[in-house]
Amino acid sequence: MRLALLGCGTVGAEVVRLLHEQATDLAARIGAPLEIAGIAVRRLGRDRGPLPVDPSLFTTDALSLVKRDDVDVVVEVVGGIEPARTWLVEALRAGKSVVTANKALLAEDGGTLHDAALDGGADLYYEAAVAGAIPLLRPLRESLHGDTITRVTGIVNGTTNFILSAMDATGAGFAEALDEATELGYAEADPTADVEGFDAAAKAAILASLAFHSRVGAADVYREGITEVTAADVASAKAMGCTIKLLCIAARGLDSTGTESVSVRVHPAMIPLSHPLASVGDAFNAVFVEAEAAGQLMFYGRGAGGSPTASAVLGDVVAVARNRLAGVRAASESAYAALPVRPIGEAVTRYHISLDVADRPGVLAGVAGVFARHGVSIATVRQAPAAGGPAGRGDDAVLVIVTHAAPDAALAATVEELRGLDIVGSIASVLRVEGSL
Repeated sequence: MRLALLGCGTVGAEVVRLLHEQATDLAARIGAPLEIAGIAVRRLGRDRGPLPVDPSLFTTDALSLVKRDDVDVVVEVVGGIEPARTWLVEALRAGKSVVTANKALLAEDGGTLHDAALDGGADLYYEAAVAGAIPLLRPLRESLHGDTITRVTGIVNGTTNFILSAMDATGAGFAEALDEATELGYAEADPTADVEGFDAAAKAAILASLAFHSRVGAADVYREGITEVTAADVASAKAMGCTIKLLCIAARGLDSTGTESVSVRVHPAMIPLSHPLASVGDAFNAVFVEAEAAGQLMFYGRGAGGSPTASAVLGDVVAVARNRLAGVRAASESAYAALPVRPIGEAVTRYHISLDVADRPGVLAGVAGVFARHGVSIATVRQAPAAGGPAGRGDDAVLVIVTHAAPDAALAATVEELRGLDIVGSIASVLRVEGSL
């Protein structure tokens, strides 16, 4: 089996190393040896360290490499939308199996890749696109194929999980925790994709597509990042017996018209310490799956890094190579349900709201009246004196309100009306709450 490797950065170099170190075992598992036919890179002169590969295999012409007749499997670890999409569509339509870790492309235009795979009778595998080494996607599309998945909740971005874990452990603010993540190599020089939730949103789209047999794209995912999470939010969560995590949440249910649909969202949320995801710290990932027959399942491990991601890539390579040798292909995309995506306003959740208010009689009644007008029930209220206050007065207080579950649109409208009240100096924080307190 001859491979074309597109990309030789951190992950690609690790794929080359593992292919060399495990060559004998891989050949035994597949039934034929794996050979690298060529490696496409952007720059030939870049120092990639000592790699166990003939330098003559490197090329800058990825499309020509993909088109070669002696290539059986194309492995793509470059990332981005173009030119990766062009390369992979070309390979799939030519009947060549594809293994990719490209979450952005799969979330943006996965349908085009699946259509090309169907046209060419080829395999398309992408285990490494969501949670690194964690075996997650294949269980969703194969092991649980006889069940009905109702909800998927996950921590799928290691950078943000490290930052929030550091804030929880040390009391640091977001900026300080981000600086630490950058120093340790967990955050990129430009961390926008991670801290603003774009990375997690792409992964949420892939998970929802597999779990609910529907095509869900990145544009369908409601997204909020963690840049507005403060040390005060973390302290408030602790006081409630909670922690804050950036969650991707995909749930199946009925929309406002009673039609079966899915909700897909990414945002920071408070979860109780009893929740299985609460103990997931550092840069680890975990995904919590709920299904009708199987019940609750937890997948946990390292979600990024050269070695973990390369492990998932090679697992897919073994699968597609065995299929190719046997003259078969894996099951095609399962998108028969074609469920619509509910807007965020119809998602049922709870809010944790921190208000700076005037400390005088009638304030709590006035605030509670706003919640009542929007049909939102209050679960708990906690009041604490404020040092000064929004106007510098000493007679202000902080109200911390946690709601019962309600449509997000009703909760958002409640917050908006609260902003306009004379008795409310400011809304210090609004966070969603997931799980049972």
